[in-house]
Amino acid sequence: MPASGTQAIDRAAELLSLVVLADDPPYFGELVSDTGLAKSTASRLLQALERHRLVLRDGDGGYEAGPLFALYASRHEPATEMVRVARPVLQAVSEATGETVNLAMVRHRTVVQVAQIDSTFLLGTTNWVDVEVPAHLSALGKVFYAEGVIPIPAEQMERRTPKSITDPSEFRRCLERIRTAGYAEALGELEIGLDAIAAPVRDRAGHVVAALGISGPSDRLGLQLPQLVLLLKSHALELSHILGQPMRKDGAA
Repeated sequence: MPASGTQAIDRAAELLSLVVLADDPPYFGELVSDTGLAKSTASRLLQALERHRLVLRDGDGGYEAGPLFALYASRHEPATEMVRVARPVLQAVSEATGETVNLAMVRHRTVVQVAQIDSTFLLGTTNWVDVEVPAHLSALGKVFYAEGVIPIPAEQMERRTPKSITDPSEFRRCLERIRTAGYAEALGELEIGLDAIAAPVRDRAGHVVAALGISGPSDRLGLQLPQLVLLLKSHALELSHILGQPMRKDGAA
């Protein structure tokens, strides 16, 4: 006999509670066993919860609280939930490139790197989390400047290398190119021999809430920069979709 609407809601709520309250992401078989539901019923309800972004599956097939919870929690402590939701995307970028991968957010007009996956190479393993870096010399920081998340400096800015952009007018022209291209780069501006690229991560409303970046030695990144840019933009878009950014239709401007 098919379940009534109320029964279906109760069963879905039970599954959701088990996922949210679990210490470790439960697998499908565990959820079926704990609830006593038929596999077909549990599968159908979990698919519905996934469609509504209430649960998601991790890389091992376990179920976790979905990005809808992150969107709610972001009004209180955005970094913690953002890092959790973004972790699989950071991992995918790391596996594809082997380079250092970072996620940055803005706190009180300051760009803060909140998560990192280290490079697999010996050269390029600096941990940038919570390290204060001049935002105008950082690809991650330039993303936030370009999108108006933090104000553009009105006065001459700090120089670290001969490649550093310090003039506000030149910096504004750089930001225009970033908005057009959809990504930022900092090539030897913070340190000679250190290159970085970054792309914006947007929420459902289209606001930039984070920046996803790759950094490493110029000798490695420079040879494959076009390919890395395409890969990074793709994964930043993937994370944006997880956060609710609508998929663009073919031919959309």
